Amino acid sequence: MSERYLDKLDWASLEQQLDQDGCAVIRSLLSHKACDEISALYAQSDPFRSQVIMARHGFGRGEYKYFRYPLPELVARLRGALYPRLVPIANRWHEQMGLPTRFPDRHEVFLERCHAAGQQRPTPLLLQYGPQDYNCLHQDLYGEHVFPLQVAILLSEPGEDFTGGEFVLTEQRPRMQSRPQVMDLKKGDGLIFAVNQRPVKGVRGYYRVTLRHGVSRLHSGKRHTLGIIFHDAT
Repeated sequence: MSERYLDKLDWASLEQQLDQDGCAVIRSLLSHKACDEISALYAQSDPFRSQVIMARHGFGRGEYKYFRYPLPELVARLRGALYPRLVPIANRWHEQMGLPTRFPDRHEVFLERCHAAGQQRPTPLLLQYGPQDYNCLHQDLYGEHVFPLQVAILLSEPGEDFTGGEFVLTEQRPRMQSRPQVMDLKKGDGLIFAVNQRPVKGVRGYYRVTLRHGVSRLHSGKRHTLGIIFHDAT
């Protein structure tokens, strides 16, 4: 991942997709080599502040680890480079939803806001799934200050490293049944998606829809995912 690569992306098209579906895919955000290097970190303890076994908390089956500060260089670069490109969308969404919060251009300034409110623990995480593992539908909120977009990067190759295990998004619309989306991701692809709510234009202006995300059951193999969340946790 390089700043030059991010600069060359069609951000207008990605923004249009986010407005339409609440999610958008960046193809080949990371090289296969970078994916393997990040996946290999899971076996180590030093890069992480905590481990969560999902079944113990009713979150599903599988496990994940939260990185500690300082973040690994690539994870820190991803977080710092993606945030300013998503800020204009985040601020527009909040305006359309009638929410008062606006986000600063620089990620470090936003983190200062989080830390001042007691949200001081880093939230980027590495997830690991094996056969029969899955992740229940959920939201990554963590505290009062929530950046409305996050990014998940698939680090394993579907059909080769694992089968099953699709990324699933659901959208709960007012007075309507929920809409599911199953994302077709390949190794190295990044998915930008709404953390909690997003605006949708109706006949009387904008209204809010609520999103949740999860992972369907793996049939075989092992699946790793890198999660980039821009707000820190209490």
